[in-house]
Amino acid sequence: MSTPSPSSSSEEEDEDAGVDEFEAPSHSRQRFNSSVWPEPFLEALATQIAINAAQSFGRLAVAPALANIFQVCRTWRSISQSAPLWQSLTRRIWHRYHLLHPTWQHEYIYRHRTARNFRSRRYTYTTLNFPPNNNNEPLTCCRLALSDHHIAAGFSDGSVRLFHLPTGLHVTTFHPHQRNHLGIYSRAVCGMFFADNRLVFASLDGDIHVASIDVPGAPRRAHLGDVVTDGVLVDFTGSDRWWVGLYAGVPNRSFHVRNSTTEELVFIGGTLTDPDAVDGWHLLTDLTGHIGRIRITHDDLAVGFTSRRVIVFDLTNQIILAEEEFRRGINVGAADAYDKALVFVNSRGVANVRHVPSLEEICRFMARGSLLGCINGGYSFISVGGGIRVWELDHGEYLYILRERIGDASAMICDERYAAACSSDNAIHLWDFGARL
Repeated sequence: MSTPSPSSSSEEEDEDAGVDEFEAPSHSRQRFNSSVWPEPFLEALATQIAINAAQSFGRLAVAPALANIFQVCRTWRSISQSAPLWQSLTRRIWHRYHLLHPTWQHEYIYRHRTARNFRSRRYTYTTLNFPPNNNNEPLTCCRLALSDHHIAAGFSDGSVRLFHLPTGLHVTTFHPHQRNHLGIYSRAVCGMFFADNRLVFASLDGDIHVASIDVPGAPRRAHLGDVVTDGVLVDFTGSDRWWVGLYAGVPNRSFHVRNSTTEELVFIGGTLTDPDAVDGWHLLTDLTGHIGRIRITHDDLAVGFTSRRVIVFDLTNQIILAEEEFRRGINVGAADAYDKALVFVNSRGVANVRHVPSLEEICRFMARGSLLGCINGGYSFISVGGGIRVWELDHGEYLYILRERIGDASAMICDERYAAACSSDNAIHLWDFGARL
């Protein structure tokens, strides 16, 4: 692991004034006696104002809006110490459902300051080097996955390397169960995600494995893929409730949805990738193409992308909520969805930010030359010309380019704290925007 190098914006403005109001009491702005207003009403009012601010101006606008509420008078100020209020706001605004900090108020403040760091390019940069494989053959990183404490990298030989984020140390390498190959890249990792203390990953041949993070041992094969029957598994993702695979190669079998608890198949169907059947088969011998992407949002909705079509699929009821076809092709590698937004870049280099599930346009920006991309709740990271450029998603404002140039990325991911990418230099490039409280 390389030595971390801090990077920060040259701006000296106080970007956390709204948050600081939550911690430093002030009695200079008392206006009227509102002691007759019940506390639950004030909490509900504060929550609604926060939601309105987030929807109208973005999540960073919530803190100053709340600060104005808390300054009305001493009674209104007192609700700033309400643990249920901060728990509700942290879940609604930042989609955090468990604590990493002492209180929900501290958790909210940390999330706000971290989001400000994303906007102002304040981060710590490190690289995590891959341990060599047994044959010392070159590896291509195909997928990345992030959790609060770990990052996993999935490779073209089917192996998955797990790293501990706080220390940057390599923890272990998972190897899938071996069987006959149909194509030299049939074992290549096509998708993975963390769920509780497990890492779930899948390969192009349709095999799905589950590995324990806490208990050493070989991964368990949860499903044996059947390429001839189902086609090639081009992308795979999941959540606490669902596992979703996107297949290409066999008609009317684009989506495979599994219950994450029982691991049983609950739905097979869809025609999203039917026009890409031939390209799907080619992935078994050539990894350079991107056929389709599948993502799950916080509302149990799946967003599917191909080069010509985007759909939003209700996983609970197995119905399509919205879909759109495009005359100009979509760069599937730069398509992503997170929370209430999705992003895709068309053949002219125009990035569209759409609302999930309606597909209503939020904004657009220019991202010519894009190769890969990913988004979190407020920002878009797109690999362009060997560097990674960042836009905000509320208005499509271009913010900056990360200082470190890594060449053409083969895999990218970001969440509400980290951004990570792999290229041909056998390392994970990791940018940590986490606030230091």
